[in-house]
Amino acid sequence: MKKMILVGRSECGKTTLRQALKGKEIRYEKTQYVNHYDVVIDTPGEYAETKVLARALALYSYEADIVALLINATEPYSLYPPCVTPVANRPCIGIVTQIDAQDANVEQAVSWLELAGCETVFRVSSYTGEGIWEVLEYLKEDGDVLPWDKKVDAEKPRDVISTKVN
Repeated sequence: MKKMILVGRSECGKTTLRQALKGKEIRYEKTQYVNHYDVVIDTPGEYAETKVLARALALYSYEADIVALLINATEPYSLYPPCVTPVANRPCIGIVTQIDAQDANVEQAVSWLELAGCETVFRVSSYTGEGIWEVLEYLKEDGDVLPWDKKVDAEKPRDVISTKVN
């Protein structure tokens, strides 16, 4: 799997998305420092919200294959300036979270991410699972086996997101 760094303001759904991508139970966890997981780098929202800390995001992005800019579908504004993606020397994707929220304006969030420079934008709900498989398919590399790619063996649980085939 390609390694992805999640960037976005506080409470936009970065940690919840990480949990959903791994098939974990969704529970609130305040991200207080940069967390490196197997295929996800989860960053605190304060890094994207504060000019001085934002520089660290550029450094951490060197450890990822993909930079994911997240925005909540209920946001009244976007943190991302127009054409910001060329700052990263990695491919940038956009992810709109909380698409199932009552006051969600998904198309507004998509347009903000496109204005920022994201050519590929995913719409996801970490709670319903909508759009999660599309993100996983995007991150998939040759040799990766996703749960829906495997033959179901009734004797073995399906708790592995990705394994390499030799």
